[in-house]
Amino acid sequence: MSQPNSTPVRVVGLAGSLRQGSYNRALLRAAQGMAPEGMTIEIFDLLAVPLYNADVEAAGDPEGVAALKAAIRAADSVLFVTPEYNHGVPGVMKNAVDWASRPPREAPLGAKPVGIIGASPGMTGSARGQSQLRQAFEFTNSYCMPQPEILVFRAHEKFDAEGRLTDEGTAKFLGVYLEAFKAWTLRFKAG
Repeated sequence: MSQPNSTPVRVVGLAGSLRQGSYNRALLRAAQGMAPEGMTIEIFDLLAVPLYNADVEAAGDPEGVAALKAAIRAADSVLFVTPEYNHGVPGVMKNAVDWASRPPREAPLGAKPVGIIGASPGMTGSARGQSQLRQAFEFTNSYCMPQPEILVFRAHEKFDAEGRLTDEGTAKFLGVYLEAFKAWTLRFKAG
């Protein structure tokens, strides 16, 4: 259902790298700072989310997992900012998806609009990692925005030593992406 463009949009952003100097954490902070009017991006740190274990889940969600699920439920959409490790999605990011896909019929990711962006020092800009993440969202029944895509390649040339996005072309395209993601989220937001 479409809503007026003035409807506020709450996004939770997840970076798939735990490294403080991560280009993906920097890209998420840049997105947070460039969010269009009417959109807020809350960053959720995945550091406190343990590896998925069905035995642990059966005993009750650990505090970090409960917080992750609550953040996703409270948000209108989720922005996944993923690096690419060994031609795929990193374990940190996949682990967050695994926890947020549980329990199957009541999962926080179920029917949730999601977006994927990513950065990498390589030339493919996390394309393979993003592709694998899209496949996971088919199972979680999440509404993954198909276009535009952001594949920040040669990320080491696009951020300064403090992690600020300095590349004008990337910043401009990130702005276009965020406007599109806001519109995508509004397509699914209930009145």
